[in-house]
Amino acid sequence: MIAVGLSLLSALLFGGMSVALRFALDRERDVMLGTFVTVSTALVVAVAWAAAESPSRGVHIGAAWPFALAGLLQPGVGQLFATLAIRETGSSRASMMFGTAPLVAVAIALVLLGEPVSAPLIVGAVLIVGGSVELARERIRPAHFRRIGLAYAFVTVVLFASRDNVVRWLAKSTSAPPAVSASAALLGGLVFITIVARPRLTRRALPFVPAGICFGLSYVAVFEAFYRGRVSIVSPLVATESLVAVALSVLLLRDTELVGRRLAFGTVLIVVGGVLIGAAR
Repeated sequence: MIAVGLSLLSALLFGGMSVALRFALDRERDVMLGTFVTVSTALVVAVAWAAAESPSRGVHIGAAWPFALAGLLQPGVGQLFATLAIRETGSSRASMMFGTAPLVAVAIALVLLGEPVSAPLIVGAVLIVGGSVELARERIRPAHFRRIGLAYAFVTVVLFASRDNVVRWLAKSTSAPPAVSASAALLGGLVFITIVARPRLTRRALPFVPAGICFGLSYVAVFEAFYRGRVSIVSPLVATESLVAVALSVLLLRDTELVGRRLAFGTVLIVVGGVLIGAAR
């Protein structure tokens, strides 16, 4: 039950991150700067969390270095594509695509791990595809929408799903606490982003700080969940961030996101499909 609660907390915070990032990108469209500030702020949050719990759980930094390599996938490459996706499609549509992560995760498991096919898996996959079709059939879209953003979102999903499986695999045999492992992953991703982005920090960076705080809390929460539960449980629950992001977009970005019935219905289909896939595994 603790893994379920942490997964849902991560979903809530990640959905908040998407909307906060959309607000920031409306003021500053520099993806490289935005990604750097988001991840660096998240790292500060994760390190503070790790420091707060170190008296009871220790640090074990030496055991955390493999997670830095996982961080190259996400938030390294993955967060760059996530920021691009949100800039080009908006928080609601990008998050809807992010919700397809369970389908990608199960596809990886079927192809590489030889997991068996079952009826719930097939139904879940059909629902997720149906939700994606609803997104494609939209007639009214915001002025900032660009189709290329959906491709960026799909790349993000592949990287997220890969990261989830790697982190769960590493978590089974490490002595490093979740917050320390999350910090290592964020540090690994930040090193990559710094090399690629070469950012120049100015006041333009400030709008991205709230997104970074949400991202950092979400990241530690999902690591805590992976230490306690299987990917098949955690990943579908985290994917409910689609519902959170769409709901927040309706409340806070109604005039710019233009969330219609097709988008809302498609999001529900994707989330239900993800939950079915998780239950089947």
